Amino acid sequence: MIPITVVDVRDAEDLVVEVLRSGAIAQGPMVKRFEDAFAHVAGTKHAIAVNNGTTALVASLQALDLEPGDEVITSPFTFVATLNAILEAGATVRFADIRRDDFALDPDAVTAAVTDRTKVLMPVHLYGQTADMGKLAPIAAERHLKIIEDSAQAVGASFEGRAAGSYGIGCFSLYATKNVTTAEGGVITTDDDELADKLRVLRNQGMRARYQYEMAGHNYRMTDLHAAVGIPQLEKLDQLTAARQANAKRLSEGLAGTPGLDTPRVLPGREHVWHQYTVLVGPHAMLSRDELAAALTARGIGNGVYYPKIVFDYECYQGHPLVPDARVEDFPVAGAVAAQALSLPVHPHLTESDVDKVIETVREVLGA
Repeated sequence: MIPITVVDVRDAEDLVVEVLRSGAIAQGPMVKRFEDAFAHVAGTKHAIAVNNGTTALVASLQALDLEPGDEVITSPFTFVATLNAILEAGATVRFADIRRDDFALDPDAVTAAVTDRTKVLMPVHLYGQTADMGKLAPIAAERHLKIIEDSAQAVGASFEGRAAGSYGIGCFSLYATKNVTTAEGGVITTDDDELADKLRVLRNQGMRARYQYEMAGHNYRMTDLHAAVGIPQLEKLDQLTAARQANAKRLSEGLAGTPGLDTPRVLPGREHVWHQYTVLVGPHAMLSRDELAAALTARGIGNGVYYPKIVFDYECYQGHPLVPDARVEDFPVAGAVAAQALSLPVHPHLTESDVDKVIETVREVLGA
């Protein structure tokens, strides 16, 4: 089986042992070292490490002191953490449809979705490519909206030279399968000194110093053990990203012209880091998306469906007071993409023969 992803953190062994031998394994100097390295990647003054990517979103929203009824506009085609974080922060969710070419928020749909209660714009940089920040950022500025970028899958990605996570508040996931992983972990990036200070106090039970409480806080801390796992990956992120980009290029060249299959695009001005290589299996393909997924699995090609439904299209969100009037039919592009999206292996541990096998197998089962 060629897996959809591979987790290899053996380069972190020396740093992990260093932490273990120190006898201090909670948040400490290794977290600070990780934060400094991450801020460099994101091009921001501050990087605040937390215990996971969902926490990064929740804490960022909490730090904005939203009031009941305040709205957050985001994508209906995303991992459920995006939605759950907004609900946990007590905000009302408004969705805007996506574009098919980048799987991200459609700026025109965002403009139509803004109301007098909208306070935050939360674009999702899906699969490793940013949303169209050249259009979304001006919309936010004109409407006086805060930007929180869900950059969970986009560490190292950029739009016209500006890094993901640098447009306001950036939120990254360091889950086991991400391009940079600490097993579990997250990072918040910002250039705002006051906000960064608030987030650091918030993540530490509201303490600035021991038993000096300044706000009702939480335990959102990352440990030095987790940070030690991530540091070597940041040091070689350019190398890992280049391998992903090379694999994606070969996949797109090899799969071009496959009947019924749309390969993903790198849009002008964007640096794609290929967290996932996601094709769309159209209605004229020989097999449906799910049939193709089953055929590939049977032939030893790992694959994944990210994501099978619009994010709110589950019973637990139906009638939720903070998800008002959300109807699947109002988001036709997101609905179509959810029915057609299939991710293929693109990770940096693929060999050339692995990539060739993926291409050959997809073309074979689709009758190319």
